[in-house]
Amino acid sequence: MTHLHLAVALDGAGWHPGAWREPDARPAELFTARYWADLVTEAEAGKLDFVTIEDALGVQSDDPTQVQGRLDAVLIAARVAPLTRHIGLVPTATVTHTEPFHISKAIATLDYVSKGRAGWRVQVSARPQEAAHFGRRTVRIDTTEAVSDLFDEAADYVEVVRRLWDSWEDDAEIRDAATGRFIDRDKLHYINFEGRFFTVKGPSITPRPPQGQPVVTALAHAEIPYRFAERAADIVYVTPADAADARRIVDQVKVKHVFADLVVSFRPAELESDAKVVTGTPGQLADLLQEWQAAGLTGFRLRPARLPSDLHGITRGLVPELQARGLFRTEYEPGTLRDRLGLERPANRYAEGARVA
Repeated sequence: MTHLHLAVALDGAGWHPGAWREPDARPAELFTARYWADLVTEAEAGKLDFVTIEDALGVQSDDPTQVQGRLDAVLIAARVAPLTRHIGLVPTATVTHTEPFHISKAIATLDYVSKGRAGWRVQVSARPQEAAHFGRRTVRIDTTEAVSDLFDEAADYVEVVRRLWDSWEDDAEIRDAATGRFIDRDKLHYINFEGRFFTVKGPSITPRPPQGQPVVTALAHAEIPYRFAERAADIVYVTPADAADARRIVDQVKVKHVFADLVVSFRPAELESDAKVVTGTPGQLADLLQEWQAAGLTGFRLRPARLPSDLHGITRGLVPELQARGLFRTEYEPGTLRDRLGLERPANRYAEGARVA
């Protein structure tokens, strides 16, 4: 029986807007390293494939009764990486308004700090108030063409990042004390990317990551983002309504890993979400995952409605149920996040290309 992949999406006190008021919530600790370390180590205790960490360029809501404010997701991941050994760390980083050079070295650094467990959730920004933080441009999504432009820019961004990751060959660092040469300059490469949205020369200042290419992921709800995911991502998160919808999406999106996003609450919950909200027992949730896996999904990204209680329900209730059915690992195997997901370590595209002078 094929094992499914399982991730959790961490955001503040949970995906329910009132989660911070729960008795076991820790609202006073949301902006501490210990809070995030506890969540990620709990996810690792459940043998999950990876965690994603939410982030954005603006506050979550204008409603003062809801959690507002975040720490930087990439920095959270870097902080908890040394406290974990196996679980993948996939922070969200927005591509609109930011520079691919900066994200390339941030995720590459995370891959080094985590010893090959880094990923990246690519996110676009279409909110006018987020554009106003930067003051360089406005962003429109009032036409199909404008939405396509936003995702075309994101695709170019990811392509630049991937080329920068490859701009050092794996053996570029020779560290030859006898000759005094730390770097083989012939193994550093200009990427010379020229596109509609970016012109980037390279090379990176960070050596090629341990995975070669950290895992790139994206959330997609419709046709245009589906096409973006096909161009740019290793994993796409989708939001089916049921098993038949999941099968339709899997047939439509040609990405190796298609994960369904589900908001999970082990107690009754009323909340609006872009993803299906699932309540019930761990056994009932396991039934649903098994049914949807049969529709062609390779994994699931579960959004706990309340933290830490629904995360505990996943790691201490759902995971043992799936293990008993032979659907989930009982121990981690050695290797990188790419290894765990069955993704080969890609060859360096510049290994035989033009050299830096």
